[in-house]
Amino acid sequence: MPSKAKTGKKLVIVESPAKSKTIAKYLGEGFIVEASIGHIRDLPQPSELPAELKKTSVGKFAVDIEHDFKPYYVVSPDKKKKVTELKAALKDADELYLATDGDREGEAIAWHLLEVLKPKVPVYRMTFGEITKEAIQRAMGNLRDVDTALVDAQETRRVLDRLYGYEISPVLWRKVARGLSAGRVQSVVTRMVVDRERERMAFKAASYWDLTGQFGADAGSFKAKLAAVDGAKVASGRDFNDDGVLTSKNVAHLNEELAASLAAGLQDASFTVRSVDTKPYTRRPAAPFTTSTLQQEAGRKLRFSSKSTMQVAQRLYENGYITYMRTDSSALSDEAVTAARRQASELYGPEYIPQSPRVYTGKAANAQEAHEAIRPAGDSFRTPAQVAKQLSGDEFRLYELIWKRTVASQMADAKGSTATIRLGAVSADGRDAEFSASGTVITFPGFLAAYEEGKDETRGDDDSDEARRLPNVAKGDALKASDIIAVGHETSPPPRYTEASLTAELEKKGIGRPSTYASTISTIQDRGYVRKQGSALVPSWIAFSVIRLLEQHFSDYVDYEFTADMEGDLDKIANGQAVGASWLRHFYFGEDSDPGLLSIVNNLGEIDAREINSIPITDQITLRVGKFGPYLESSAATVDPKTGEIVESPRANVPEDLAPDELTAAKAIELMETAAPEERVLGTDPHTGHTVVAKNGRYGAYVTEVIPEMTEEQIAAQPVEYYKNGKPKPPKKPVKAKPRTGSLFKSMTVESVTLDEALQLMSLPRVLGEDAEGNLITVQNGRFGPYLKKGTDSRSIGSEEEIFTITLDQALEIYSQPKQRGARAAVPPLAEFGPDPVSEKNIVVKEGRFGPYITDGITNITVPRATSLEELTREQAVELLAEKRAKGPVKRTATRKAPAKKKATAKK
Repeated sequence: MPSKAKTGKKLVIVESPAKSKTIAKYLGEGFIVEASIGHIRDLPQPSELPAELKKTSVGKFAVDIEHDFKPYYVVSPDKKKKVTELKAALKDADELYLATDGDREGEAIAWHLLEVLKPKVPVYRMTFGEITKEAIQRAMGNLRDVDTALVDAQETRRVLDRLYGYEISPVLWRKVARGLSAGRVQSVVTRMVVDRERERMAFKAASYWDLTGQFGADAGSFKAKLAAVDGAKVASGRDFNDDGVLTSKNVAHLNEELAASLAAGLQDASFTVRSVDTKPYTRRPAAPFTTSTLQQEAGRKLRFSSKSTMQVAQRLYENGYITYMRTDSSALSDEAVTAARRQASELYGPEYIPQSPRVYTGKAANAQEAHEAIRPAGDSFRTPAQVAKQLSGDEFRLYELIWKRTVASQMADAKGSTATIRLGAVSADGRDAEFSASGTVITFPGFLAAYEEGKDETRGDDDSDEARRLPNVAKGDALKASDIIAVGHETSPPPRYTEASLTAELEKKGIGRPSTYASTISTIQDRGYVRKQGSALVPSWIAFSVIRLLEQHFSDYVDYEFTADMEGDLDKIANGQAVGASWLRHFYFGEDSDPGLLSIVNNLGEIDAREINSIPITDQITLRVGKFGPYLESSAATVDPKTGEIVESPRANVPEDLAPDELTAAKAIELMETAAPEERVLGTDPHTGHTVVAKNGRYGAYVTEVIPEMTEEQIAAQPVEYYKNGKPKPPKKPVKAKPRTGSLFKSMTVESVTLDEALQLMSLPRVLGEDAEGNLITVQNGRFGPYLKKGTDSRSIGSEEEIFTITLDQALEIYSQPKQRGARAAVPPLAEFGPDPVSEKNIVVKEGRFGPYITDGITNITVPRATSLEELTREQAVELLAEKRAKGPVKRTATRKAPAKKKATAKK
């Protein structure tokens, strides 16, 4: 068979179209660059397996657990066309270059391409950390084969996550709620948020007092704080534990009375300077960004979510502005170090760079992948001003942050001095009071001229030295005191995690991979385990139930050290020091005294679902996690005053915006005492005979009918159906009829609504009649008020009461008027949230054609269906707009009209 003729074409495959466009500019003639658009194949759902495999060892997970956990991969349905296109492109190529990302995921994509395309031409693995001409040229000189150890590590992780999720999630479905999921990292991250909330719930505040005063000398005045009384240090927040107990010894714990009397006794006291201590101050710059630190700092400084940060960073990388954004390394290449030092010297002066380049090494547990730090792309950096016109607002802000951090990392230390003045006096009652003041003066800003790292919220007193200059005083100088006042404080609970501080803690513990932190934090919010309150992450009550079940029955799998150790094992596989199949066998089947996941699942025993979903709040009030959300239930016997009989335990709904640590015993009692009756019987519908009741539901009060279920006798009396063989089929369980319901008007309550009003509400929508064209017109109540409906044309009406009084003629009159859209100045926004931090335009929520949406007048984003307008916060609105901007404008494909058909000419 003759060999294929040479074409001179070289096929390069990357993951994304944006990356393919950028790299194509640097490869030159003869190269064809195509994008796989991510993974081309994956594990299918077990239900999608061929029938002959469903009853084999592959059937449960789409992984052959009896033969080295070999995955059963299928090309994704939406990628079949792409695979066909790639195969066609490969037919015309003499060489194949797999240029996917250089991490485990990218290596796996390259391997899958190799397996599916089955190339018969030379294949080269090509990796680069940035998309610049220099980087591409270097990559072409360092080609290699696909790294099978990295592929094994990624495949092991994928199979591990399938085993974990598919074995543990069904337990959650049975014992907590349908639709929940467990994940190797997601469940541990959820536990961290729940544990922090538990600490806050158990926390007991302690109060303590101190004094502040203003002190003047000839050289100027300054503020100082009480530091010691009679030689004993004054107690501060850090001297108490979380139970509110003073743990430090030999400290003076001042209460309000003692502090007030001391302040009064010092009003006329003579203060003198007792000591002046000056120390040199040095501060080093932070290391260049890793994935984790970039997410943290973008959260602090730009208010980006982790997800938004990675979306924007992805675009910057693919378009050649920054290096690869998934990295655990803070190291810079020699070219980058030179570029940063050169730029710092040019912009700030040669004295702003140290004599020797700075070298950074990773500090995170389980640091993975030997990538370079995230920095501006190229062997010379473009300043933010040089790229401003080419980038969107969010892209520019993130690029500027990366540029500043990179340049600052190679700049000189900040220098200065810190002065501490201690001064004192004896009060009128003989107590010796010593005050202290500190201030730092920067004499040489060094790297601070370019960049200063942000900080997360911390506990305790802020004793950090202020950047202030204290007056020049000496020991023994007399000082004039004024405004000496007693100040009360309370210890604070551990702060809730933000996305930034949670990311930092995950990296510190070595849990998961920094490249997946953004998607994990996003997932636990999407699953309903965690919500945002401002920037703080608050766990839901269902998260408490899930974590409680996992802690009791799968303790290892939500243990922090165990999870971090698994990451270490996966790193060994990536380094070729271990084999994935052997590790998976031990994890799933166990070995000797170490039970595997299968054994634990098969020997769970009885799990008390009610106990798992119950959290005691007081001796008599318990929080239950129910099918329709959390509620409080009292164990106190309730007696019906009319009959004297003990009735069902009283209940109260828990407001959705009430954080778990805010549900104190006092709050629970208040909710129980103010709870409206859960259900009130209004009477019987004379037409159907059904009982009509008014209820307080999770989404407001409503009325409904109670449809009795069929008795066994009624079911048995139904006509009998037969199989083809003549045998009778068992009686079918009847389909449950859907009861009529109706939300109460704003003017109604469960206690006041009558049977007649309830029957009217349940009869909606009300048919008014037809227009001249035969279109039916109805009136009903909606989420945003009462309205008329004619086909797809809806018109608002004045009040809810008009629903039962408006006539067909009045409706026709409304429809005869032109429909008012954007010009209706009278319609106010549904909500207002103030100026957007990016556009500085006012953020409002408006009612749109497809539902409510958030807008700042420039960017629009629909309010998520899972979020009600009442729950929507300013922080969520800002974040949703930021995420929409991060995705960039929607690319609309132009539709080409088919050319008009030529009319056939009649033959003559």
